[in-house]
Amino acid sequence: MKAIFTIITVVFFGTVAMAQENSKEVKVDTIAAGVTLNIDVQKTIKKEGEVARLYKFKNSRVKKELSFATKNNKAKLA
Repeated sequence: MKAIFTIITVVFFGTVAMAQENSKEVKVDTIAAGVTLNIDVQKTIKKEGEVARLYKFKNSRVKKELSFATKNNKAKLA
């Protein structure tokens, strides 16, 4: 009985909601405005004599300093 009453109320409220008159959409007049872009691109190229160095050898000072290890980095046996 409760299920039948629930179905009837859902159908009733659904039909009442669909029977409502929807207001029509109001169209808005659009205005076209021209857009001008004034973009000035200034490229300045700086050529300086900086050189990046690549070290081929394992014993170079830079690689030694960057790959340091402390005593606490060693693995401990449990």
